[in-house]
Formats: sequence, C-alpha cells, structure tokens
Amino acid sequence: MINKKKILIPSAFLAVFIFAGMIFLIFHLKGRTELIDRAEKNIDLVLSLKDINEDFISGYNVKSQRTLDVLHYEIKIELFPEEKRIRGIVDITIKVDNPNQTEIVLNFYDNLKINSVLIGNREVKYSRSTTNISIIAKERLTDTVRVQISYEGEPKKLGFGSFNFDEMNGKKLIYTLNQPVFASTWFPCIDLPDDKALADIYITNDSSYVSLSNGKLTGITINGKKKTYHWKTYYPISTYLIAIYSGNYKTHSQKYISANKDTLDLFCYALPEKFDDAVKDFRDHDKYLRVFEEIFGFYPFTKEKYSLAQFNWFYGAMEHQTITGIGTEYISGRKLFQDMIIHELAHQWWGNAVGPKTWNDIWLNEGFSTYSEALYWEKQSGFDALKTTLAAKFGTFDKGTLYNPKNNLFSSLVYDKGAWVLHMLRKEVGDSTFFNILRNYYDRFKYKNASTKDFMEISEEISQMNLKHFFDQWIFEGSGILEVKYNYVIEPFNNRFKTRITLKQLQNGYDIYKFPIDIKFIFGNESETRSYYVSKREESFIYESNSKPSDLVVDPDKWLLATFELIKSDND
Repeated sequence: MINKKKILIPSAFLAVFIFAGMIFLIFHLKGRTELIDRAEKNIDLVLSLKDINEDFISGYNVKSQRTLDVLHYEIKIELFPEEKRIRGIVDITIKVDNPNQTEIVLNFYDNLKINSVLIGNREVKYSRSTTNISIIAKERLTDTVRVQISYEGEPKKLGFGSFNFDEMNGKKLIYTLNQPVFASTWFPCIDLPDDKALADIYITNDSSYVSLSNGKLTGITINGKKKTYHWKTYYPISTYLIAIYSGNYKTHSQKYISANKDTLDLFCYALPEKFDDAVKDFRDHDKYLRVFEEIFGFYPFTKEKYSLAQFNWFYGAMEHQTITGIGTEYISGRKLFQDMIIHELAHQWWGNAVGPKTWNDIWLNEGFSTYSEALYWEKQSGFDALKTTLAAKFGTFDKGTLYNPKNNLFSSLVYDKGAWVLHMLRKEVGDSTFFNILRNYYDRFKYKNASTKDFMEISEEISQMNLKHFFDQWIFEGSGILEVKYNYVIEPFNNRFKTRITLKQLQNGYDIYKFPIDIKFIFGNESETRSYYVSKREESFIYESNSKPSDLVVDPDKWLLATFELIKSDND
C-alpha cells in the first residue's frame, strides 16, 4: 500500500473532510507525483491508528489460533448493492495441531447475522464477541476439519474501508480493503498475516456487473439476472490481501513474457469514464516487471495474473495480491502517479509473495516497496535518479522504532525510513552483496512469511558480517536519524597537507551509531573520495595530500540518513 492510510476516528471526520479537500486541490493544481508523499505524510495530522494497538490485536487474535492452520477458504459472497447487504457462505479447511482442541476461534464481527455454523456436516454451538466467533465442537478436533458459516447482513466499514458500497456517476461500485485486521468485517477467517491459505472466491451480483478478485478467473455462471464470477488462487494468500471489486468495469488486457519465458496476463479494469486514462497509466507495466524481475527474481504469481482495478479510495492504492486497487483520483492518463503504481507492483514481491510474520514487521512490506521505487529509477536513469527519489523521502522519523512502530503502522516512519535503512544496508555490505541478499531473501521466503530477524539472519549469512549493531541502531532500538556536527583543520606537514576531520554525533534517539562514511576532498576541478568507518560518538580521521584541499563534502553521494552541520573549518 502506498503511504497514505490511517483508521478514521469518528471525532476527526470534519478534519478529514477539510484536509482531504486540501489534498485534492494540491493534486489538481500541481499534478506532480512527488506531492503524493508529502500529502500522505500530512494525513497523520487527522488520521490515527490509535484504535489498532497491541491491546486490540491481542484480544482480536487469541492464543488458540496459533494451534490452527487454515489451508483453504471457499468464500461465496452475494452482493445486494441497493440494500448495502451481503449474503455469505464460507467454508474453511483447517489443520488442527493441538490434539486436545475442542474449540475454534475465528475472527468475525458480530453485526452480521449467522444462519448456521457447521463442522463437517453437523451443526454446532457457538458464542460471539464483538470481533470473534467461538465454535464449540462436539468432540476433540483432530487432523483437518471443515467449518462452514452461513451469514448475511450489512458489513461494517472499518479501518480504511473494509467493505464499501459506493457509487460513481450514479452507478454502484463495491470494493473491499482489509488491511490490517478487518477482513473479518465481511468473512470469517483467522486474520493473522502469517496464516496464508489457498482460496476460491465466488462473487455474485446483478449480471450487468463485472466482479473481480485475487487469482485467476476460472468461470462465470449466469442464473437469471445474477452473474457469478469464480476466482481461484494457486498460491497462498494472507487474509488482509483478499479483495473483491464489483462494478461497471471495462477491461484492457495484454501479455508479458517474463524472464523465464512464462506468459503473464496483465489486466486493467476501470469504469468507462476513466478507462482510456487508466489504460494509458497502465501501459508501462512490462517495463516495471522487467526491471523487478532482473533485480529480485521472477514475478511470483505467473499462473494467475497481475492487474489494476479502479476503486473509489481517496488515499491512494492497495496491493491486493494480483489485483492492485488504485483510487479514482490517481488515474490521470498522464502517468502523474507513476511512483505509486511502481510501489504497488513491488508489493507483489515484498508483502504478498514474502509476507510479514507480524504487523511489527510491516517495514519489510512498505520499506522494501518504497526503496523499489528508487531502484526502478536507478535502473532507468542512473544513480542520480535514485538519490533524487530518496531525497524526497527524507525525514526526521522521530515517532518510534522501525520495528514495532505501534500506532505508526502506516506512517512515513515505516515507508520512508524503511527505504533509507535498506539504502544504508546496501552501503554497509556493498552493492553485489546487497542484491544477493534481496534475491536470497525472496527465494527463501517466497509464499511464506518472514520476520525482521529472518531478514537480518539472511543478511548476515550472505554478507558474512555481524550486522547486529546495524539492525539495533536503525530498526530495533534506534529512533530518529543520525545528527552530526563536524569540523576540519588543514595544516602543512612535510611539504604536504594534513586534513583532520572530526565528526561528533548529537542525536538522542540512539547513543552511538556505527557506519561507513565517504568524504570527498576537492582540489579545484579535481577531487578524491576516501571511505572511513565511524565507531565512536566523536571520532577524527586524518587525510594527507600533496595539495591543499579547497573544500570537502561529507557523504557526497547521500548514503546516510543523517544531517551534517559544519561548525568550524580552517582553509588558511
């Protein structure tokens, strides 16, 4: 997901409305991709995730769910747009690891009326809380069980809009957005990011609607005035990435031949008023795919598809597995929001194929996809383009740690600092090693879930370096950024010149950062760059030269998430 989202707090509705209008005017007056990042970060002023804290999640996901492993969801949803209601039948195949288990707790909001609950073919008792349903078996559960829940009602619209009955130009548009923990507002599930499963998703609506979901379309059936679309996943998916869209869509398709000669179906779904613009914005996906396959490895969902679908979400785009939702306001026909589209495609590798083990690890999704934007432009236009992309994402990031960001799950701390940390890791281990780390990480955890610790262990294994301090200072413990004041003194020395550079760390978010640093010494039209390693809070380095430097530049290629202030120099 592009960096733009927070849970709407009822008392903040007016502020949200005013701020949304401000962002709308900015976008339409300026039409610049770079403005997305700025606007997204400012959403923090009026939107909050304070309701989605550790206490909420600990009550939402109960301990006994960890002894269950969902293997498959069969989700049948019938839509009633005029009434804003749904009717659902969901079959869940679950592997039970605890031989003494007699209860299955699923996440499922209690506003939806339950018609029946079955284990196998037998109706069973259940109890409900606000967010969960506890299903009581008549005997101990062993091996694999099938739970079926039939239900109906008006789903809640929570989070970033978990279930939306919307309208565009007088026509209905239905879509979902579950992240982080709101899949259960419209279907029962174990809503943990690391409990991936296969899925068959059936969407029934009036026959004039096109209905979309994850995976591959395997069939369409018509029953009177109703039409049912059957979508099937061949790769495991997290519940927060399951989505449905249903509307008056037009379809554009094309083929992409991947690096391993597989043919990938590409689709663009948009409403008639935006269709031509959407096709223009979508057209360069073959370029994006080719770059990411070269850097990371083959596209992970070749048997299914990759697609974009228009939905009426103001805050950006969402990387639903194989079908990214893109907000109406971000379809321009002029590729004004190219970085957003590149970011969402990168999520198919980072977040979808390699999922986060917990929400504490969300930077592995968002930081990786944000840095992927910079990597794409580096491939297209060189290292200066990467530097320009990252410069727009610079910040002080003083709201906490990158790992376990607490109430800042979807803030610039996670997105932009996460990208900068990867950039600094690249400098720490070297270019070839860094990209080898990425490919090994992807290959090892593809279709699985990884933690920050998993990523650290692979980084250490591939680099043959001890990276504990790096991960502590930038990810696990340190907050904010590196703040350095420096001075330098140049003195004659044995018919040569000796330059003493002193660096002093001033930040409060972490005591002593350790990092490689380049210093560029300038001699008129020539220069020489030397590399040093800082391991103390205050440290000096000596540089000797035949000529007297006219100036020097600290971190000339902008590898460090840092501010540098010159406090004294002596060039006489």
